[in-house]
Formats: sequence, C-alpha cells, structure tokens
Amino acid sequence: MRTLCASTLIGEFFVIGFAGLVAMRTSDLSAGTVWTVSGIAMALCLLLCGVLTRPGGVQLGWVLQIALIASGFVVPAMFFLGACFGGLWWASVHFGKKIDEAKARFAAAAEPAAGAESAG
Repeated sequence: MRTLCASTLIGEFFVIGFAGLVAMRTSDLSAGTVWTVSGIAMALCLLLCGVLTRPGGVQLGWVLQIALIASGFVVPAMFFLGACFGGLWWASVHFGKKIDEAKARFAAAAEPAAGAESAG
C-alpha cells in the first residue's frame, strides 16, 4: 500500500505546485498567501509519504484529498483534478491493502517450504 499511496502523493506534490502557479495569475490572492498554502500542502504530501504506515497516515491523506478538491474554489480545474486524485487515493489504499495481504499470504505459504528444504 505504501508504494501506491506514496506515488499518488508525489503526483499531487507536482499538481499542487502547478496549481499554485495558476492561482498566482488568476486569483486575487497575494503571491505570499498562494505559496504559503501551496507550500504547506506540498510539504504535507512529502511528509505523508513517510508516515503512511503509521496510525492516522491514511486518514491524513484523505484530509489532503478533501483540501485538494476544495482548492477548486481558487483554481476551478482543481475540482476535477482533486476528484481524480481522490479516486487514485482510494484505489491506492484499496488495492494496496489487497496487495499487502497477498504478499503476506505468499510469504506465509513459502515459509514452511523454505524450512523443509533447509532441514533436508
């Protein structure tokens, strides 16, 4: 799950940066405000990559997805991009858990076989 979710977050990092550039040109917000908010969101993306496996990491990711969608009020294209990344986040969490479970089952099934080979 960590790999899929981190990949989604890295993609969001770049999209947030580009949205910040658009917001500077199209909104009434000052450049300082735009880059403060964008910078915090970009830093959160990177920090979340490291804490995904800790309690609350995935939930913080969902908060970021909601904030990304809400940024559509400043840059309207972000409604669409935020929804796309929300879908990617869901898929990363959902299918990532399935992959992790399959890996654990495979490792558990291979463990007794490896023990039998070394005993012989």
